[in-house]
Amino acid sequence: MLVSWNTTNACNMYCKHCYRDAGAKAAEELSTEEGLALIDQIAGAGFKIMIFSGGEPLMRDDIFTLVARARERGLRPVFGTNGTLITGETARRLKEAGAAVMGISLDSVDPKSHDDFRATPGAWQGAVDGMRACREAGLPFQVHTTVMGWNKDEVERLTDFAVRMGAVGHHIFFLVPTGRAVGIAEESLKAGQYEELLQRIMRKQAEVKIELKPTCAPQFMRIASQMGVKTRFSKGCLAGIAYCIISPRGVVQPCAYLDIPAGNVRQAGFGDIWHEAGIFKDLRTEEYGGGCGICRYKKVCGGCRARAYFYYGDYMAEEPWCLYRERKGR
Repeated sequence: MLVSWNTTNACNMYCKHCYRDAGAKAAEELSTEEGLALIDQIAGAGFKIMIFSGGEPLMRDDIFTLVARARERGLRPVFGTNGTLITGETARRLKEAGAAVMGISLDSVDPKSHDDFRATPGAWQGAVDGMRACREAGLPFQVHTTVMGWNKDEVERLTDFAVRMGAVGHHIFFLVPTGRAVGIAEESLKAGQYEELLQRIMRKQAEVKIELKPTCAPQFMRIASQMGVKTRFSKGCLAGIAYCIISPRGVVQPCAYLDIPAGNVRQAGFGDIWHEAGIFKDLRTEEYGGGCGICRYKKVCGGCRARAYFYYGDYMAEEPWCLYRERKGR
């Protein structure tokens, strides 16, 4: 099981697709003491992987203390970062604190395109320099790419770039319109493009040794099965089943893009929220509507619950971007 903590809303960028609408630090973010207690509760609830994200997590002054606590409690600390704040010293300190893998965002092989998407001049070079700093410090890193209509044809080249840089993986994130991304929803992939790209990613996986992981694209499990591609993953959408996210102020929700509160860690223990929240119980039934409900792949795919909620207002509805359909009894 894995949990993502948006440690802060502060960020040194203003990316067009940010689900958190990050920029300035939010009022009443969890303090160091609250963060340490949260980490203890997460470990106590049986989670294994702790993702430190944001905003930009490296803007927290206490980030090394928090990472060390996670490691001490038996969690595997990993990061989602824009990479621009990773200097040689920062990479060494992160490794010493116990960070396992740094996920660094890179959305294009073209610096200008990446910088435009991230609304920050020099963002591309900063991310690449951060990768080099990690590599030199012996701190594993992977490349994270948010895929849109404008960069969908670059995905394999970005994988090749990740390999050349020494990354251990390339995770491809499919846009779900939340936060600032609502304003660019029309730029997200259409169903046919979505299916075609997932097939390309699975073919590419057979060519490279690093891990390729589509995220917020649970149909990759069905496509991998159809193409005979082996994967270590057991289910596509983990929201509320083996994954959740915590906001800078302690609000727990099923995933970054399914913006429905399950509880607040300032009002109840994280373990209690995880086990008892109604939305989590709903998601764990796997009683989906429409095509997802009768699909033979529903146990390994599950459809994107956030995308169902955005388009239909029902997080248990069928996945709107899936082309695969089958009739009951077929």
